Amino acid sequence: MDDMRPTFAPVEGDNARKDPVRLLVVQGEARPAVDATVEPMVMTVPHLLLREVIAFLALSLFLVVISLVFNAPLEELASAERTPNPSKAPWYFLGLQELLHYYPPVVAGVILPGAVIFSLIIVPYFNLNLKRAPLWSEPVGRRPLALVLAIAVVSTIFLLTGKHPVWPLAASTWLIGALALAGLLPRGIPFVGRWASGKSLSFWIFSWFLIAITVLTVIGTLFRGPGWGFTVPWRDGIY
Repeated sequence: MDDMRPTFAPVEGDNARKDPVRLLVVQGEARPAVDATVEPMVMTVPHLLLREVIAFLALSLFLVVISLVFNAPLEELASAERTPNPSKAPWYFLGLQELLHYYPPVVAGVILPGAVIFSLIIVPYFNLNLKRAPLWSEPVGRRPLALVLAIAVVSTIFLLTGKHPVWPLAASTWLIGALALAGLLPRGIPFVGRWASGKSLSFWIFSWFLIAITVLTVIGTLFRGPGWGFTVPWRDGIY
């Protein structure tokens, strides 16, 4: 078979039209690298579906048992002559209601939630750390300085722009900033440098949002009493 392959010889000439030159590049056989590792695979039906049904039945049984053992924490019938103080929204809205203590209704109920939703809409259109590389991957450069400046700016906004200093959001910012900066510590330090050094920027942003909304909800649920003043649950009978 090798004898049947055509042979090519270089030809020199001054007239390209009379003596056209053809260039042929022959490469050896090359195949893309393929990971031949066999990974375990199960089908959605019935394996995943069966597990979801079992989890659903277990959760339903748990809720039924809880409802039989404990009474629902319902209050008395609503009356215009006897309104509760304070009048609280459902727990999943108490984070926004807590923001009303610091900002006007337009800011706390429209601008801030709208900004969060708008940010979630536009994020897919930007290349924001899609590879989930660690924040402190080499080289670090000026990222620590940029992070400190961002924390200072955000904290200043929360402490100076509202009717009252928004300590829950400022404290959440300081906590996430301290944990993120802990990634600069030597990675040999257990539970601190080693854990924080492998987290990406998207992880820290989402963690800040999760901690901030959790802190606002907990304060609004347990630590707000008559007149929306700060209290403790066991003193004013909140729960």
